[in-house]
Formats: sequence, structure tokens, C-alpha cells
Amino acid sequence: MRGHAKRATELKRRIGEILDHGDGSDRTSVLVDRTLILLILLNLAGVILESVPEVDARWHAVFVAIEIVSIVVFSAEYALRIWVAPEHALLRALSPAQARWRYMTSTVGIIDLLAVLPFWFAFTVPEDLRVILVFRVVRFLKLTRYSTGMRSLLDALYNERRALLACLVIFFGATLFAAVMMYLAERHVQPDKLGTIPDAIWWAFVTLGTVGYGDVVPVTALGKVIAGVTILTAMAMVALPVGIIATAFADEIHRRDFVVTWGMVARVPLFAGLDAASIGDIMRYLKAQTVDAGDVIVRVGDPAHSMYFIARGAVDIDLHGRHITLGVGHFFGEIAVLRRAKRSGTVTALTRANLLVLDANDLRRLMDRDPQVADRIHEVVRERVGDAIVTRKGDMVTEEIAQGEERRSPE
Repeated sequence: MRGHAKRATELKRRIGEILDHGDGSDRTSVLVDRTLILLILLNLAGVILESVPEVDARWHAVFVAIEIVSIVVFSAEYALRIWVAPEHALLRALSPAQARWRYMTSTVGIIDLLAVLPFWFAFTVPEDLRVILVFRVVRFLKLTRYSTGMRSLLDALYNERRALLACLVIFFGATLFAAVMMYLAERHVQPDKLGTIPDAIWWAFVTLGTVGYGDVVPVTALGKVIAGVTILTAMAMVALPVGIIATAFADEIHRRDFVVTWGMVARVPLFAGLDAASIGDIMRYLKAQTVDAGDVIVRVGDPAHSMYFIARGAVDIDLHGRHITLGVGHFFGEIAVLRRAKRSGTVTALTRANLLVLDANDLRRLMDRDPQVADRIHEVVRERVGDAIVTRKGDMVTEEIAQGEERRSPE
């Protein structure tokens, strides 16, 4: 029984790893993600094209097939996500029932449910109410699971919800004020268009929204002055929420990048144990580098002068015929920050990749300035290469490191 329970737990964990959008190094997870994204896009295209009678008449069977495949896949995905919820890193502290309920009531859980409900409703509602299938477009929201940019935008909107609500209140207040002013100025001249405050509110709304349909325009001098002031006010009304969202979105992207970079640096054995200030200093020395698929990042035998963190994409390391694939969050060439050795492997980009590069000279300058960093590196070197010594400037006193040690470290 214990063996069966252990295998079930391992299966749940593995399925959870596949379903969760990972770092790009798990090929099965990448394949599943891309398949689901393609299916979502096919659904959206189907919903749009079905509304064209000529296209629907010719390709109706294809649209039905896409919908049937989609409902099977999305229903299975939803059921599996409920099943593996207790193994999610953020939900393991909860009981299985609580973890599953937490997922089902979360935003992504509700979106996953709405992605399958329209199809099942189609079999229970009358024929004339099957317009509910148009809500299949809600599947577009499932793309937020696979796009860090969309998630960052939603997080930014949520974080600034109070400021955006204040902007909305100000907008409606300005609309009401402009409408009342225009009603007083034009009610006798244009009673059919501005004879009531509700009529004037429509004019104020489209004017402050910078739409300006032109269906209602002032004709009196006072009315034109009020319209001019309203137009100038509209610039601020539009700029205010746009500025809030843009700033919040940029901050969210920066925060995510900072957290990801922090996590990558902190995982390096060379820097493990350093305090926050020291890791922050190291991050300031990182330089960005972008490579295309097939580009050789380092060659075997080249002088080693830096280490690399993979921020996006994947690379292949050829160590004397043995290939290793590294993805987002991994690093290589860490021995290069300890000594100027020769590269023991060739590293090639498998996809377009964004790298963060830490130059050995920059680290030596940091070691010279920060004794804690130098002491930590000194400790790691002792653990990895025995009695070899590193000075505070990062110079190796021992001339050689065992060849086997060099080959185990993909530089």
C-alpha cells in the first residue's frame, strides 16, 4: 500500500510539473504548453469564422471536430489540475480537500472551468439559447497562464486597483460637472440634444473619453468655451490612468526580473550563504547578452573569463561528447570566476536565449571591496579543490585544479 501511495504521489507531482508553466527545460511540459496554446488559438479562430455563413457552411465539420477535441482536452486538463492541486508548492501546507478547493476558486481555476462549461451547457439549454457558446472566447483568458507579460499586466492592474478606481470616480465627477454646465448653456438652444442632464451626460462622456462622435456639438459661445475646457480636461482624464498602468506594469516586470535574477544568483553554490546586500552587489555587475539558436556561446579550449546565467531559452553543453541541456534558471562557467582556466566544453544555444553574464574581473573587484564575498569564495574553493587558496583579489595560489574537477564543471 505504501508503495502504491508513493507511486501515486510521484505521478501527481510529475503531472503537476508538466501542467505548470515551467522554466522551459522540461520538454514534455513545453510540448503540453504549446499544444494547449495552439488549441486555444484554434478555438478563437473557430468562434470568429463560424460567424461567417459561407465559411461555416464549408468548414462546419472541422469546427465541430475542433470543439470536440478541445472539450475533451480542456476537461481532462481541468480534472488533472484538481487532482494534482495538493502537490502544488504553494498548496502543500493545506489538506488535499482545501488545496483542491483553493485551486477551483482561484482566478485561473475559474477560467479553466469557464473554458469547458459552454460546451456542456449546449446539451442542456434550448436550441435558441445556444448563443451561450459564444462565451467560448473566454478561453482566450487561459493564455494568461502561459504569458508572463499578461500575468504581469493583470498583477499591475490588481495592485493599482484603488488608484484606478479613484481615476474612475474623478472621471464620472468631471462628466457630471461638464454635463450640467453644458445643459445650462445649451438647453434652450438645443432642447432635443441637450435639453436634459442625461442627454448632456452623453456628450460629456464621449468628449472626456476623447471619442468625440460629433453627434452633439455646442452652438453658443458659452457652450464652445465649456467644450474647450472639457477637451483640455479630457487629456488629463486619459493620461492619468494610462500613466498609472504603464508605471505599475514596468515596476511589475522589473520586480519579476529582479526576483528571477535573485533566485538564479542565490542558487549558485559559489554565492550561497551571502547576505542580501552582497547578492545585490553581484546583480549590479551582471550584463545582458542575447544569442540566437545555433550560436556558439563558448568553445572548448577558449580562455574562461566569465560565468553565465540563463534568463530565457535553453543551451546545450558538449562535454567531450556528453551533452547536457540547461534551461531558464541554470548557470554554467562558475569555475571561471575562480581562476582563468580553459573552457572544458562547448556551449551552443538551442533556442534564442537571453543570458546574464558575470565577468571574472568584476567579481574580483567586488571581492576586493567586500571581504564577505571574498571569504565565501575562499570557503567554496576549499570545499571543491581541497587546499587551493584564493586571495581577496580572486587569484588562485595553487597552479592546477584536478582535471576531473574541471570536467565535472561545465565551463
